[in-house]
Amino acid sequence: MMYKEVMAAFYEHRDGEKAEKMAAYMKGNFPFLGITKKDRLSLQSAFISQAKNSGTIDWELVFHLWALPEREFQYLALDYLLVLRTLLQEEDIGKLKTLITTKAWWDTVDGLAGNMTGTLCAKFPGIVENQLLQWAESGNIWLVRAAIIFQLKYKEKTDTEILGRVIEKNSNTKEFFINKAIGWALREYSKTNRVWVKTFIENHSLPALAVREGSKYI
Repeated sequence: MMYKEVMAAFYEHRDGEKAEKMAAYMKGNFPFLGITKKDRLSLQSAFISQAKNSGTIDWELVFHLWALPEREFQYLALDYLLVLRTLLQEEDIGKLKTLITTKAWWDTVDGLAGNMTGTLCAKFPGIVENQLLQWAESGNIWLVRAAIIFQLKYKEKTDTEILGRVIEKNSNTKEFFINKAIGWALREYSKTNRVWVKTFIENHSLPALAVREGSKYI
């Protein structure tokens, strides 16, 4: 199934009323076609299955989808990358950075960080020192958020020194999306190492939101 068929199917199933509500939920940042997640997954399933067996990432396609106005196409690009994430190469970190900072909002950034960037950094650990620590100090809230949460799925493989460093570099901000990310990262890691998270919170001055979120399981 070619991606143009998926695009046509998406347009055929647009729903103006739902689109308006979905756009409002995203604070009016992006237009939507109004396709529910369930319907979108059904419409794209054949294409995603085919892509999974392709053995290569078509970055031209990814950026084409990212450039389309309706948000469902960015979700399609994310799902496409998700099934091909093990094919990511070290140099692809630059492409992920571009996606993270383009049409940026939590709905795309979180998937790019926790799934794609996390997978890539596990495969090529040098990226963390060369790129992610720079992201943490970049001043771009979405790159900072990505640097904080890229280890979300690492569990016992979490590098606590890196986690602590990226949090410490951003512990004085009032930015909601960063403070929420700090709390999320700590909460998730507390499922693996409750003692470390408890000790970290007790020994650092963190925003109230981050403490509240990070302490939920301790």
